[in-house]
Amino acid sequence: MLLLSTAGCVRDEALSPLDAELERTLIRLSASGSLRDFVLPDGSDLSGIPAGVSNPLTQEKVALGKLLFYETALGRDAIDPEQVRTFSCSTCHVPEAAFTAGSAQGIADGGRGFGVSGAGRTMNPDYAENDIDAQGARPLSMLGVAYVTNSMWAGRFGAHGANAEVEEVWGVFDPATEVNHLGLDGLEAQNIEGTVTHRMSTDEFLLDTLGYRPLFDRAFPEFTGDAKYGRVALSFALSAYIRTILPNEAPWQQWLRGDRNALTEAQKRGAQLFFGKAGCYRCHQGPALNGNAFYALGVNDLCDVPGVRRTGLNDTRNLGRGDFTRRADDLYKFKVPQLYNTKDMPYYFHGSSKQNLREVVAYFNDGVIENERVPAANVAAFFQPLNLSAVEIDELTEFLAEGLYDANLSRYVPEAVLSGACFPNSDAQSRVDMGCD
Repeated sequence: MLLLSTAGCVRDEALSPLDAELERTLIRLSASGSLRDFVLPDGSDLSGIPAGVSNPLTQEKVALGKLLFYETALGRDAIDPEQVRTFSCSTCHVPEAAFTAGSAQGIADGGRGFGVSGAGRTMNPDYAENDIDAQGARPLSMLGVAYVTNSMWAGRFGAHGANAEVEEVWGVFDPATEVNHLGLDGLEAQNIEGTVTHRMSTDEFLLDTLGYRPLFDRAFPEFTGDAKYGRVALSFALSAYIRTILPNEAPWQQWLRGDRNALTEAQKRGAQLFFGKAGCYRCHQGPALNGNAFYALGVNDLCDVPGVRRTGLNDTRNLGRGDFTRRADDLYKFKVPQLYNTKDMPYYFHGSSKQNLREVVAYFNDGVIENERVPAANVAAFFQPLNLSAVEIDELTEFLAEGLYDANLSRYVPEAVLSGACFPNSDAQSRVDMGCD
């Protein structure tokens, strides 16, 4: 009789041959010899979630961050007075789009509208292109970032992990990365500078008129003076909340916890391919199926997408991690993203070069780079044809699309924010799009 070993219990239950094979594969790949290595903690179990250096997780911080992430009143530093307090963090990290942008390129200040799941966000014609807040790569998902040490596609932020080896470039080529000298992890460091980049800050209106000051007081009793309401505290609250956004209700997570009926047979075969023949696990690791490594895959850049703004062929952000480290070996390398809820993503890769999950799987299966600007010598050695059959491509896609799909991410969204504003955007067109007016 085979024993079912899970994170929470051991049951005397016979496994099907497919379940048994998958369990043996996972145990062989795990560091501890247990399925626990792949299980996400409950979002309410703060002790089980990786916290950032100097930012221990508390319910008060998470509650504050959950409001601030969607609070358009933070967007007070917009260039155009009519855009002030009309955008939020969630403008470019939409829950319905797996906490990524709903369009190919995220636009915060300088954008307008929302459409469906953010797909209708466009540039405000009252802005000059160089004045909009749009980045040279599509926003990464917020799912599972508690397991990320160095954030953003190039891993620019965070004093630890891979960045500990490149301290000599902190703040040199990219002034924003000076923040790494604070010794924080990637998420907390990024959000300090990110609130500057994305034109967000606190003020007396937010704190006193809207009533956020008592929430900051409860979240940061150890902070003194104005620091209690400043950019570091703001980042720590946002980061604490973001760390709790975990897709732990996905069928795959249910299977790992012992429900062997949570996955279909096709999804189980897809999982076996993921952790076996297809080799996806080599990059997408741990409970969040993300990674802290960087690879060049030869995909197209965001500037190749028609209609994107404020980027181009000469945008140095196309160089990936190499733009940050200035090391030749890092050129064209980008961070390994997480894989949950990818079926809700309207675009894939740093350059939004794919719009269909099966196309992504097919790209890896073909093993042929599409971006002629990326030298073959820089491309990851494992990027070779996988020789998957059409059926295997379908099964792997099915596991990614459905097996890793948490259908209840709305639990991470507040019913309302203290401003009472329409969120994630409150500009006139967004309010119409979302039925707020």
